[in-house]
Amino acid sequence: MIAAVRSTVFRGQLRSQLRCFAYVPPTFSTPEKVAIIGSGSFGSAAALSVARNAARFDFCDSEVRMYTFEEEITVGDGVVSFPETEKLSRIINKKHENPKYLPGVKLPDNLVSCPDLLTACLDATLLIFVMPFQFLKPLLPTVRKVMDPEARGVSLIKEVHFDEETLGVKLISKQIQDGLSFKKETDGRDRKFPCGVLMGANIASEIANGDFSESTLATRFRVNEEGDDLNEKTRIVLNNTESFRVYSIRDVEGCEACGALKNVIAIGAGFVDGLGMGSNTKAALMRIGIQEMERFCNDFLDGVEPSTFSESCGMADLITTCVGGRNRKCGEIFAKAVINGAPLSWDSIEEDHLNGQRLRGVKTTKQVHELLQSQDLLRLYPLFSKIYSIAYDGEPVDSIIDGLYIPNEVIMTKNGSNRVEIEEVTTTA
Repeated sequence: MIAAVRSTVFRGQLRSQLRCFAYVPPTFSTPEKVAIIGSGSFGSAAALSVARNAARFDFCDSEVRMYTFEEEITVGDGVVSFPETEKLSRIINKKHENPKYLPGVKLPDNLVSCPDLLTACLDATLLIFVMPFQFLKPLLPTVRKVMDPEARGVSLIKEVHFDEETLGVKLISKQIQDGLSFKKETDGRDRKFPCGVLMGANIASEIANGDFSESTLATRFRVNEEGDDLNEKTRIVLNNTESFRVYSIRDVEGCEACGALKNVIAIGAGFVDGLGMGSNTKAALMRIGIQEMERFCNDFLDGVEPSTFSESCGMADLITTCVGGRNRKCGEIFAKAVINGAPLSWDSIEEDHLNGQRLRGVKTTKQVHELLQSQDLLRLYPLFSKIYSIAYDGEPVDSIIDGLYIPNEVIMTKNGSNRVEIEEVTTTA
């Protein structure tokens, strides 16, 4: 008994020592002013590390501004305190908490909520985008007017769009880049706004609680005129050595596509949970899902690195989303409603269960299906296709099993024509 207690105490002391080691960042010549555009659950969680680092590092302006879409929030439970309506930005600045999207979490004092976009982005050198792109796009001209001329950005938006004219993938980071690029007044040359992405196995509430997690930062920033490595500088601003480890890669395209495509597979994981199936089925769905994600990236994007899919933005994010994400949750609600004979629309599920957050997986499911269909590639993506058919065409939820296979054509292409044993699959009509 005494030995067990000593062992427990020792482990606690060791953990404390490991978590409290001093970290000295590289020295940078140019000052950094950070603005966060978006104040939802993940935006507020990301702001924790960013604001703490800004207060800590000499090269950062200590004040971090967070653009907040203004909402009227009712505070007070009617028992302990009298209910009253107050603006969300005022609550964040007064109580240092986001009661709607990240309740119960203390936000740093140097994080300032700004309902005015001009104020939030004025002279910002690093812009962190974390709001649905449909709401962000109209704001980009305003951001361009007031940001620092040498500003760069990082997108945390887990979406992809599809171009109906070119039948290709439109990355959000590329659309942000296009929206914030401008012509320099000094010499008339075009200044392309550089934008990377941050994707990973990152559930906002767990990050806010200090649970350890990793994330993948994909950037191809340059070294500036003063000699600062902007890739490493960006990583350090986002990184928390104790609980939010950020690792750098250069594959922006693959990293960003993973962040969106895994939401489709998570919808399927919700179907599996709604059916009451176990870990074996979900493991098969995730294995086949990551392969379809990689195949999709190789079919529609250039320069995607195979190693990206083993980063946090790849397999780790897929696992987390299929276990605890909002897309999995809503997929389960949808499946159970269908099984019980009272189907629900995706819009009603989003409205009733996500507290103002967006359900991105079903929209991406539809867009992926339309793109694959336009290229006559549906036969090579049975899981993507089956998730769409259940979500939109009314196919039975238990037909998800019919999508859990690798097509023979894919196996033969991957392994060469000399392979003797290939997967034979019988599907139901």
